Amino acid sequence: MTKLSEFCSVHDFDIGIITLKSNGFAVTGLYFGAHEPTVTVPDVHYRAVAELEQYFAGSLRDFTVPIKLHGTPFQLAVWQELLKIPYGETRSYKDIALAIGKPKATRAVGGANHNNPISIIVPCHRVIASDGSLGGYGGGLDIKRRLLELEKHGAAV
Repeated sequence: MTKLSEFCSVHDFDIGIITLKSNGFAVTGLYFGAHEPTVTVPDVHYRAVAELEQYFAGSLRDFTVPIKLHGTPFQLAVWQELLKIPYGETRSYKDIALAIGKPKATRAVGGANHNNPISIIVPCHRVIASDGSLGGYGGGLDIKRRLLELEKHGAAV
């Protein structure tokens, strides 16, 4: 069986260092911080960077770059539900659990969010606690706050 190559590129945005990973055709990872880049990167990286730049400038609401998610069936259900959260809106962990038909899985939704491999594009930053507090975020609460403010005000972060 042929294994698809993994490509990695590191980019510096105002919000911080972001590493993009892909299989050459679709984004498979978007992480905060630097990882070891590959020598060459496919066009999908340039497309993702262009869309991220537009997003951070407040001019892009919906990403169109292809993505490929890998996870458990539960994680995939959560991440697909995250993709339905409109720009500038939030949902609670409980809202997501109810939407996927697992009303008692609020903590597991938090775990799936924590393991989201494509931050920002799969908008786990739009999920907050039922009491309105931010909850957690892999990139840190400051970045989560900045992303939510960007979407609320449409201004650069």
